[in-house]
Amino acid sequence: MRIISWKKEFQLSAPLQRHFSSAKFTTPQTDRIQPIQMAYSSYELTSIPSISPLIIMHGLLGSKSNWRSLSKSLHAQTCRRVVAVDARNHGESPHNENHSYRYMAEDLRALLTLLEIDRAVLLGHSMGGRAMMLTALLYPNLVKGLIVVDTSPIRTSESINLVDSFLEAMRKIELPPKVPILIAKNIADRQLSTVVKDIATRQFLLTNLLETEEGDCKWRVNLDVLQRYLVKQVANFPLVTNVYNGPTLFIKGALSDYIKDSDAEEIKRIFPNAEFERVEGAGHSIHSDQPSKFVQIVSSFLKKLT
Repeated sequence: MRIISWKKEFQLSAPLQRHFSSAKFTTPQTDRIQPIQMAYSSYELTSIPSISPLIIMHGLLGSKSNWRSLSKSLHAQTCRRVVAVDARNHGESPHNENHSYRYMAEDLRALLTLLEIDRAVLLGHSMGGRAMMLTALLYPNLVKGLIVVDTSPIRTSESINLVDSFLEAMRKIELPPKVPILIAKNIADRQLSTVVKDIATRQFLLTNLLETEEGDCKWRVNLDVLQRYLVKQVANFPLVTNVYNGPTLFIKGALSDYIKDSDAEEIKRIFPNAEFERVEGAGHSIHSDQPSKFVQIVSSFLKKLT
């Protein structure tokens, strides 16, 4: 297996910029979106089998690095090329003043064009799951199958209300200049602990703290933009009239309230061929809580897609 990574701090050239599709929205939209070129890591064999690649997008405040071991496992289990991406304003991808699922869908379409991928299986967790859902609804001809991890197009968990306080706490972190990254993380952890009580959550947030070439430490996520768009964009799935009829799998954590059993009927109106898997002992981050079971479920679904 070889791993190919790409990152660069500028937007796509004009030939790869994309116009809006003619999909019907219930809210006004602009006429044009300029996508960014997302950073990505591609896990692939020297000779790629002629099957659709799997594209993975993380959740809010996550990154492709969170999916490194899972990407390797899924590649090994299915012999399928796996491409893990950093969403805009996250990880190594460019920061941008716009952050919505419509923009993320265009970023994904631009990436498929850049990588010369005709059709792909899309997998997304939380925010990434919603971006993948919208991409499938707008561009079904590009999507071989869809895997949605613990998020719904119907409703949003009440725990989203905590995220704004997390973002605000991260913005208020004060770090002395030129401190090593480990010391910076200890300082940030102590300051975050007054707001973010759960140790695992703090550790996850601190994966976004990095050391610059100048020796200072900073957040790699665009906190200002993410906080600005949290309520009006990230917390709400766009209202569309489209339907995606392709193979679809929703994976729910038994300890999470992001997908409720009562959502199933309404979800199937939008995704008629949706299947549902429930993972016991897992919360919202199913892939972290039960990684072996997660890989098993995803691999089984992928193997049904030719």
